[in-house]
Amino acid sequence: MYHCYRTGRANCLLMAGILLGCLFLIGWVSRPVSGNCQEGIFLPVVMYHSVTEHPQTDYQISPEDFANDLYYLYANGYHTVSAEQLRAYTEHRGTLPEKPVMLTFDDGFYNNLSIVLPLLEEYDMCAVISIVGYYTDVTAEKDPHVDRYSYLTWGDVQELLNSGRIEIGSHTYNLHSNAERAGCSIRYGEDEESYTSMLRKDLGKLQAGMQEHTGTVSGIFAYPYGFICRESVSVLKEMGFFCTLICREEGNYITQNPECLYGLSRYNRNPAESTDAFFFRILQENP
Repeated sequence: MYHCYRTGRANCLLMAGILLGCLFLIGWVSRPVSGNCQEGIFLPVVMYHSVTEHPQTDYQISPEDFANDLYYLYANGYHTVSAEQLRAYTEHRGTLPEKPVMLTFDDGFYNNLSIVLPLLEEYDMCAVISIVGYYTDVTAEKDPHVDRYSYLTWGDVQELLNSGRIEIGSHTYNLHSNAERAGCSIRYGEDEESYTSMLRKDLGKLQAGMQEHTGTVSGIFAYPYGFICRESVSVLKEMGFFCTLICREEGNYITQNPECLYGLSRYNRNPAESTDAFFFRILQENP
């Protein structure tokens, strides 16, 4: 879901087309290496949020349905992979299992620890949980440890890291909102220097908090609401993020090029679908 556009885009596409045509004529055009070019290893990424009894929105799923999801993947020979495993593969330092799948959770709900982690342990699986710094610093501390609505405290985050099954991603410190801008994207009329300064400050605040409370920083970034723009990419790379997650619903193709980890698409797990229907839909591209 790309929500940022520029008036010069048509000119850029025209120039790119001319350049490719010239390269073809002199005989040294090569096939592009891209995470979406269907030349790599097929990787579906599932996007969850809250796992709670009596789900009421498109971003909540019941513990029973989540357990059914894990059983489906286990029974059908799928293996969950971490972002670090993907990174190692793209950098020619590791391999990927047959039929890989990635599980991600956004927002940092407490039930990701109380309900999700025990089920991941039961099925020997791993996941990425992307937290919102303000929720962890402020909201969780005011009202912690209620499965239905609480967020993870820093102590909870450390417990997840200690499990060895969870990677913690950044979901911004306090840009998970549509009030002033669309997530962390640039506003209309905002100059790029001001935008990148704002983004560095916000992301840096969460990275500093993670360093202080857990001794680690994140290399994974999940765009709030899937709103992304080109101005964010250089900032994320500069700050050490090697993997970014968006909300476009399609499969990914992992190549041995680290660039393919920027903009991984994800399928939202809507409770309206059964486990079988959901996975049939997202896996039919490469069953």
